[in-house]
Amino acid sequence: MKDIRTLSLDQLNDYFLTLGEKPFRAKQVYDWLWSKNLHSIDEMTNLSKTLRERISEEYTINPVSVDQLQRSTDGTIKNGVKLHDGLLVESVLIPTETRTTACVSSQVGCSLNCEFCATARLKRMRNLEVAEIVDQVALIDSQSKMYFERPLSNIVFMGMGEPMMNYKNVVEAIRKITQPEGLGMSPRRITVSTSGIPKMIKMLADDDLRVKLALSLHSAIESKRNEIMPFSDKFPLTDIMDSLQYWYKKTDSVITFEYCVWKGINDGDEDIKALIRYCKQVPSKVNLIQYNPIGDGKYDKCNKKAEENYVQQLENAGITVMIRKSRGGDIDAACGQLANKTADAVN
Repeated sequence: MKDIRTLSLDQLNDYFLTLGEKPFRAKQVYDWLWSKNLHSIDEMTNLSKTLRERISEEYTINPVSVDQLQRSTDGTIKNGVKLHDGLLVESVLIPTETRTTACVSSQVGCSLNCEFCATARLKRMRNLEVAEIVDQVALIDSQSKMYFERPLSNIVFMGMGEPMMNYKNVVEAIRKITQPEGLGMSPRRITVSTSGIPKMIKMLADDDLRVKLALSLHSAIESKRNEIMPFSDKFPLTDIMDSLQYWYKKTDSVITFEYCVWKGINDGDEDIKALIRYCKQVPSKVNLIQYNPIGDGKYDKCNKKAEENYVQQLENAGITVMIRKSRGGDIDAACGQLANKTADAVN
């Protein structure tokens, strides 16, 4: 049966009219589904039993479930999330002293081929549905309350998959997460991370969701970036910059460049100078991400001196830079490590 959560509010209205029910029933059901994140039609207690049975004859709800939960020594929680068809994705809860962040997936596997990323080695099986994305957020929100006694504060689309390649469902999920009749989270606490698809960056700007944008850059030297992220030869850095400038003009929101520094690959002065030139073209800041090995030996984290050189030169150029510490590496939950690897679950 079809998942009732695939119906819009207007479609729910039409459905209840065919049943001879008042239109307000649609709003009641919509509230159960998206505000309360209910996963059982039978528990919609403000509907009559007869009506619940009638709905259940035509529709179902297919919630995600936690197939495996792992906890890192630093407090990070990784969820192996099972979908209704048995496929798996991973989502991560990252706690700090002041916030808890959900790192959610948008695809089963990934269709890109970034050399440094474990997820890129998985075949892309399918896009996640809107409800499957929202379920990840609701799940992590409940874990945040359970383990850290505070609600989820931030969401990053930095899990498995390229969000821009599941654009329609990601945007609709964001709307469900942020609308008052949904989870009611602030869009300014949501970051969409992309590897750089200019057409979709412009579309996201036009849709005016008021979310933040992050670009996985890793090199501002065209030939080098194409080696690190082979698919990017279809999307020149000049085209990406044009879309970022469009983004800023439309949203007035600063772009974050996500950037790993690897030993012998992009740790030289010419790499830093190229990054500075690129950053100067649009209001932006840089997150230096500590690399998380995936076992192939090709990519190795840079030494401390190279990292400090990046920070010093970027700051001297007036560019805001932060070093983002790796979290959850001992359970393969850190950036670039999500690949449905099995391990002993910990409660």
